[in-house]
Amino acid sequence: MQAPPPDAGQAVADIRDVDAAPSEHAGNPDMSEIVGSHDLLLITLDTLRYDVAAELAAAGRIPHLARHLPGGIWEKRHAPGSFTYASHQAIFAGFLPTPAAPGPHPRLFAARFAGSETTASRTFVFDTPDLVSALAGAGYRTVCIGGVGFFNRQGPLGSVLPGMFQESHWEPEFGVASPTSFEAQVARAEQVVAGLPAEQRLFLFVNVSALHQPNWFHQPGATRESGDSRATHAAALEYVDAHIGRLLAAASSRRRCFAIVCSDHGTAYGDDGYTGHRLGHESVWTVPYAHFFLEPGATAR
Repeated sequence: MQAPPPDAGQAVADIRDVDAAPSEHAGNPDMSEIVGSHDLLLITLDTLRYDVAAELAAAGRIPHLARHLPGGIWEKRHAPGSFTYASHQAIFAGFLPTPAAPGPHPRLFAARFAGSETTASRTFVFDTPDLVSALAGAGYRTVCIGGVGFFNRQGPLGSVLPGMFQESHWEPEFGVASPTSFEAQVARAEQVVAGLPAEQRLFLFVNVSALHQPNWFHQPGATRESGDSRATHAAALEYVDAHIGRLLAAASSRRRCFAIVCSDHGTAYGDDGYTGHRLGHESVWTVPYAHFFLEPGATAR
Protein backbone atom coordinates (compact mmCIF):
# COMPACT_ATOMS: atom_id res chain seq x y z
CA MET A 1 0.00 0.00 0.00
CA GLN A 2 1.34 3.42 -0.90
CA ALA A 3 1.79 5.96 1.90
CA PRO A 4 -1.38 8.00 2.48
CA PRO A 5 -1.39 11.78 2.69
CA PRO A 6 -0.52 13.28 6.11
CA ASP A 7 -4.11 14.17 6.91
CA ALA A 8 -5.40 10.63 6.43
CA GLY A 9 -4.45 9.26 9.86
CA GLN A 10 -7.97 8.22 10.80
CA ALA A 11 -8.46 6.58 7.41
CA VAL A 12 -5.29 4.54 7.97
CA ALA A 13 -6.63 3.28 11.30
CA ASP A 14 -9.94 2.38 9.66
CA ILE A 15 -8.17 0.54 6.85
CA ARG A 16 -6.20 -1.54 9.34
CA ASP A 17 -9.54 -2.50 10.88
CA VAL A 18 -10.81 -3.50 7.43
CA ASP A 19 -7.75 -5.69 6.88
CA ALA A 20 -8.53 -7.51 10.11
CA ALA A 21 -12.27 -7.78 9.51
CA PRO A 22 -13.61 -11.35 9.45
CA SER A 23 -15.30 -12.69 6.35
CA GLU A 24 -18.57 -13.01 8.32
CA HIS A 25 -19.20 -9.39 7.32
CA ALA A 26 -20.28 -10.80 3.95
CA GLY A 27 -22.94 -13.07 5.51
CA ASN A 28 -23.86 -16.59 4.52
CA PRO A 29 -26.84 -16.46 2.15
CA ASP A 30 -28.55 -19.62 0.99
CA MET A 31 -28.05 -19.34 -2.75
CA SER A 32 -30.07 -22.48 -3.42
CA GLU A 33 -33.10 -20.47 -2.23
CA ILE A 34 -32.08 -17.09 -3.65
CA VAL A 35 -31.65 -18.39 -7.21
CA GLY A 36 -35.14 -18.56 -8.65
CA SER A 37 -36.74 -16.14 -6.19
CA HIS A 38 -34.54 -13.03 -6.56
CA ASP A 39 -33.13 -11.01 -9.39
CA LEU A 40 -29.33 -11.14 -9.48
CA LEU A 41 -26.83 -8.34 -10.10
CA LEU A 42 -23.08 -8.82 -10.58
CA ILE A 43 -20.94 -5.69 -10.92
CA THR A 44 -17.22 -5.98 -11.55
CA LEU A 45 -15.40 -2.71 -10.94
CA ASP A 46 -12.69 -3.55 -13.42
CA THR A 47 -9.14 -2.95 -12.13
CA LEU A 48 -10.20 -1.48 -8.76
CA ARG A 49 -7.49 -1.77 -6.08
CA TYR A 50 -8.49 -2.89 -2.60
CA ASP A 51 -6.45 -0.26 -0.78
CA VAL A 52 -7.96 2.61 -2.75
CA ALA A 53 -11.50 1.25 -2.31
CA ALA A 54 -10.97 0.82 1.46
CA GLU A 55 -9.48 4.30 1.89
CA LEU A 56 -12.34 5.98 0.07
CA ALA A 57 -14.99 4.09 2.05
CA ALA A 58 -13.28 5.00 5.34
CA ALA A 59 -12.98 8.65 4.33
CA GLY A 60 -16.65 8.96 3.33
CA ARG A 61 -15.78 9.57 -0.33
CA ILE A 62 -18.03 6.83 -1.78
CA PRO A 63 -21.24 7.26 0.24
CA HIS A 64 -23.60 5.57 -2.21
CA LEU A 65 -21.58 2.37 -2.30
CA ALA A 66 -20.68 2.47 1.39
CA ARG A 67 -24.31 2.51 2.51
CA HIS A 68 -24.70 -0.98 1.02
CA LEU A 69 -21.41 -2.47 2.19
CA PRO A 70 -21.87 -4.76 5.22
CA GLY A 71 -20.65 -2.71 8.16
CA GLY A 72 -19.80 0.09 5.74
CA ILE A 73 -16.56 -1.62 4.72
CA TRP A 74 -15.22 -3.69 1.86
CA GLU A 75 -14.19 -7.27 2.44
CA LYS A 76 -10.56 -7.95 1.51
CA ARG A 77 -10.29 -10.79 -1.00
CA HIS A 78 -7.88 -12.36 -3.47
CA ALA A 79 -8.67 -12.16 -7.18
CA PRO A 80 -9.06 -15.40 -9.17
CA GLY A 81 -6.97 -13.90 -12.00
CA SER A 82 -4.55 -11.06 -12.63
CA PHE A 83 -6.32 -9.60 -15.67
CA THR A 84 -9.86 -9.26 -16.97
CA TYR A 85 -10.21 -12.27 -19.24
CA ALA A 86 -8.75 -14.81 -16.83
CA SER A 87 -10.61 -13.45 -13.83
CA HIS A 88 -14.01 -13.33 -15.52
CA GLN A 89 -13.64 -16.84 -16.90
CA ALA A 90 -13.15 -17.95 -13.29
CA ILE A 91 -15.96 -15.77 -11.93
CA PHE A 92 -18.43 -17.08 -14.51
CA ALA A 93 -17.43 -20.61 -13.47
CA GLY A 94 -18.40 -19.78 -9.88
CA PHE A 95 -14.97 -18.81 -8.55
CA LEU A 96 -15.58 -15.36 -7.09
CA PRO A 97 -12.69 -13.58 -5.35
CA THR A 98 -11.58 -15.64 -2.32
CA PRO A 99 -11.60 -14.24 1.24
CA ALA A 100 -8.07 -13.18 2.23
CA ALA A 101 -7.84 -15.56 5.17
CA PRO A 102 -7.14 -19.28 5.55
CA GLY A 103 -9.98 -21.42 4.19
CA PRO A 104 -11.62 -23.39 2.86
CA HIS A 105 -14.34 -20.83 2.11
CA PRO A 106 -17.78 -22.04 0.97
CA ARG A 107 -18.73 -20.62 -2.43
CA LEU A 108 -21.99 -19.01 -3.48
CA PHE A 109 -22.02 -20.83 -6.83
CA ALA A 110 -20.26 -24.01 -7.90
CA ALA A 111 -20.30 -26.46 -10.76
CA ARG A 112 -20.96 -29.98 -9.59
CA PHE A 113 -17.76 -31.98 -9.46
CA ALA A 114 -16.42 -34.70 -7.21
CA GLY A 115 -14.04 -33.69 -4.45
CA SER A 116 -14.98 -30.01 -4.27
CA GLU A 117 -13.98 -28.65 -0.86
CA THR A 118 -15.79 -25.34 -1.24
CA THR A 119 -19.26 -26.57 -2.22
CA ALA A 120 -21.56 -26.33 0.81
CA SER A 121 -25.23 -26.83 1.65
CA ARG A 122 -26.01 -23.17 0.84
CA THR A 123 -24.15 -23.22 -2.50
CA PHE A 124 -26.13 -23.02 -5.72
CA VAL A 125 -24.79 -26.07 -7.55
CA PHE A 126 -25.11 -26.28 -11.32
CA ASP A 127 -24.48 -28.93 -13.97
CA THR A 128 -23.55 -26.66 -16.86
CA PRO A 129 -20.05 -25.45 -17.82
CA ASP A 130 -20.68 -21.98 -16.40
CA LEU A 131 -22.95 -20.04 -14.08
CA VAL A 132 -24.42 -17.89 -16.84
CA SER A 133 -25.88 -20.83 -18.77
CA ALA A 134 -27.02 -22.39 -15.49
CA LEU A 135 -29.02 -19.29 -14.63
CA ALA A 136 -30.49 -19.20 -18.13
CA GLY A 137 -31.58 -22.80 -17.58
CA ALA A 138 -33.17 -21.75 -14.29
CA GLY A 139 -35.35 -19.24 -16.14
CA TYR A 140 -33.26 -16.09 -15.90
CA ARG A 141 -32.78 -13.58 -18.68
CA THR A 142 -28.98 -13.22 -18.75
CA VAL A 143 -27.75 -9.78 -19.79
CA CYS A 144 -24.20 -8.46 -20.12
CA ILE A 145 -23.38 -4.76 -20.29
CA GLY A 146 -19.72 -4.75 -21.21
CA GLY A 147 -17.01 -2.24 -20.53
CA VAL A 148 -13.38 -3.09 -21.27
CA GLY A 149 -12.19 -4.55 -24.57
CA PHE A 150 -12.79 -8.19 -23.64
CA PHE A 151 -16.51 -7.43 -23.90
CA ASN A 152 -16.59 -5.36 -27.10
CA ARG A 153 -17.49 -8.19 -29.54
CA GLN A 154 -15.20 -6.62 -32.13
CA GLY A 155 -13.28 -9.86 -32.67
CA PRO A 156 -13.29 -13.51 -31.62
CA LEU A 157 -11.52 -12.89 -28.29
CA GLY A 158 -13.78 -9.97 -27.40
CA SER A 159 -16.80 -12.17 -28.08
CA VAL A 160 -16.06 -15.09 -25.74
CA LEU A 161 -17.26 -13.56 -22.45
CA PRO A 162 -20.31 -11.65 -23.75
CA GLY A 163 -21.15 -14.69 -25.87
CA MET A 164 -22.07 -16.57 -22.71
CA PHE A 165 -25.11 -14.33 -22.25
CA GLN A 166 -28.47 -14.40 -23.98
CA GLU A 167 -28.19 -10.65 -24.51
CA SER A 168 -25.09 -8.48 -24.53
CA HIS A 169 -24.47 -4.77 -25.01
CA TRP A 170 -21.35 -2.80 -25.80
CA GLU A 171 -20.83 0.62 -27.35
CA PRO A 172 -17.70 2.77 -27.62
CA GLU A 173 -19.37 5.03 -25.04
CA PHE A 174 -19.11 2.15 -22.53
CA GLY A 175 -15.37 1.72 -23.03
CA VAL A 176 -12.24 2.80 -21.20
CA ALA A 177 -11.64 5.91 -23.31
CA SER A 178 -15.01 7.48 -22.51
CA PRO A 179 -15.15 9.97 -19.59
CA THR A 180 -18.89 9.21 -19.26
CA SER A 181 -18.68 5.43 -19.65
CA PHE A 182 -20.52 4.48 -16.49
CA GLU A 183 -23.38 6.90 -17.06
CA ALA A 184 -23.87 5.33 -20.50
CA GLN A 185 -23.77 1.83 -19.03
CA VAL A 186 -26.30 2.72 -16.36
CA ALA A 187 -28.66 4.23 -18.94
CA ARG A 188 -28.51 1.01 -20.96
CA ALA A 189 -29.18 -1.07 -17.84
CA GLU A 190 -32.25 1.04 -17.11
CA GLN A 191 -33.51 0.43 -20.65
CA VAL A 192 -32.94 -3.32 -20.34
CA VAL A 193 -34.82 -3.57 -17.06
CA ALA A 194 -37.69 -1.40 -18.28
CA GLY A 195 -38.16 -3.68 -21.30
CA LEU A 196 -38.54 -6.91 -19.33
CA PRO A 197 -41.86 -8.51 -18.44
CA ALA A 198 -42.56 -8.14 -14.73
CA GLU A 199 -42.46 -11.90 -14.13
CA GLN A 200 -39.11 -12.44 -15.91
CA ARG A 201 -36.18 -13.12 -13.55
CA LEU A 202 -33.00 -11.21 -14.45
CA PHE A 203 -29.30 -11.86 -14.08
CA LEU A 204 -27.65 -8.55 -14.93
CA PHE A 205 -23.88 -8.34 -15.26
CA VAL A 206 -22.10 -4.99 -15.64
CA ASN A 207 -18.36 -4.70 -16.26
CA VAL A 208 -17.50 -1.15 -15.18
CA SER A 209 -14.63 0.23 -17.27
CA ALA A 210 -14.17 3.63 -15.60
CA LEU A 211 -11.41 2.55 -13.18
CA HIS A 212 -9.27 1.11 -15.96
CA GLN A 213 -6.56 3.14 -17.61
CA PRO A 214 -6.95 5.79 -18.97
CA ASN A 215 -8.65 7.38 -15.98
CA TRP A 216 -6.81 10.73 -15.69
CA PHE A 217 -9.87 12.61 -16.99
CA HIS A 218 -11.84 11.81 -13.81
CA GLN A 219 -9.65 14.06 -11.66
CA PRO A 220 -10.28 17.80 -12.02
CA GLY A 221 -7.21 19.58 -13.33
CA ALA A 222 -5.44 16.42 -14.52
CA THR A 223 -4.08 16.29 -18.06
CA ARG A 224 -3.34 13.59 -20.56
CA GLU A 225 0.33 14.48 -20.26
CA SER A 226 0.32 13.92 -16.48
CA GLY A 227 -1.20 10.49 -17.07
CA ASP A 228 -2.92 8.06 -14.75
CA SER A 229 -2.08 7.66 -11.08
CA ARG A 230 -3.41 6.20 -7.86
CA ALA A 231 -5.16 9.55 -7.30
CA THR A 232 -6.93 9.49 -10.69
CA HIS A 233 -7.89 5.85 -10.00
CA ALA A 234 -9.53 7.07 -6.78
CA ALA A 235 -11.28 9.89 -8.63
CA ALA A 236 -12.68 7.33 -11.07
CA LEU A 237 -14.20 5.38 -8.18
CA GLU A 238 -15.82 8.57 -6.89
CA TYR A 239 -17.26 9.09 -10.37
CA VAL A 240 -18.72 5.57 -10.35
CA ASP A 241 -20.15 6.10 -6.87
CA ALA A 242 -21.95 9.24 -7.98
CA HIS A 243 -24.00 7.21 -10.49
CA ILE A 244 -24.24 3.72 -9.01
CA GLY A 245 -27.46 4.48 -7.13
CA ARG A 246 -29.33 4.51 -10.44
CA LEU A 247 -27.98 1.08 -11.35
CA LEU A 248 -28.87 -0.42 -7.98
CA ALA A 249 -32.32 1.16 -8.19
CA ALA A 250 -32.94 -0.33 -11.63
CA ALA A 251 -31.76 -3.78 -10.57
CA SER A 252 -34.13 -3.79 -7.57
CA SER A 253 -37.06 -2.04 -9.22
CA ARG A 254 -39.12 -5.20 -9.83
CA ARG A 255 -38.34 -7.49 -6.89
CA ARG A 256 -35.74 -8.15 -4.22
CA CYS A 257 -32.28 -8.39 -5.72
CA PHE A 258 -29.10 -10.10 -4.56
CA ALA A 259 -26.10 -7.99 -5.58
CA ILE A 260 -22.40 -8.80 -5.78
CA VAL A 261 -19.97 -5.90 -6.24
CA CYS A 262 -16.27 -6.65 -6.55
CA SER A 263 -13.12 -6.03 -8.50
CA ASP A 264 -11.79 -8.63 -10.91
CA HIS A 265 -8.18 -7.60 -10.18
CA GLY A 266 -6.24 -4.52 -9.13
CA THR A 267 -3.51 -2.61 -10.90
CA ALA A 268 -0.12 -1.15 -10.01
CA TYR A 269 0.87 2.52 -10.25
CA GLY A 270 4.60 2.23 -9.74
CA ASP A 271 4.29 -0.03 -6.67
CA ASP A 272 7.72 -1.62 -6.16
CA GLY A 273 8.50 -0.57 -9.72
CA TYR A 274 5.47 -2.31 -11.25
CA THR A 275 2.89 -0.67 -13.48
CA GLY A 276 -0.33 -2.21 -14.77
CA HIS A 277 -1.67 -5.72 -14.17
CA ARG A 278 -1.33 -9.29 -15.52
CA LEU A 279 1.44 -9.62 -12.96
CA GLY A 280 1.80 -11.06 -9.46
CA HIS A 281 1.91 -8.03 -7.17
CA GLU A 282 -0.16 -7.39 -4.04
CA SER A 283 -1.79 -4.37 -5.68
CA VAL A 284 -3.10 -6.68 -8.41
CA TRP A 285 -4.10 -9.76 -6.41
CA THR A 286 -5.90 -7.98 -3.55
CA VAL A 287 -9.41 -6.75 -4.36
CA PRO A 288 -12.51 -5.34 -2.64
CA TYR A 289 -15.66 -7.44 -2.44
CA ALA A 290 -19.19 -7.15 -1.06
CA HIS A 291 -22.53 -8.83 -1.48
CA PHE A 292 -25.85 -7.64 -0.13
CA PHE A 293 -29.60 -7.57 -0.70
CA LEU A 294 -31.43 -4.72 -2.37
CA GLU A 295 -35.04 -4.30 -1.31
CA PRO A 296 -37.53 -3.33 -4.04
CA GLY A 297 -37.61 0.43 -4.45
CA ALA A 298 -35.38 1.01 -1.43
CA THR A 299 -32.37 2.37 -3.33
CA ALA A 300 -32.50 6.12 -3.81
CA ARG A 301 -31.22 7.64 -7.01
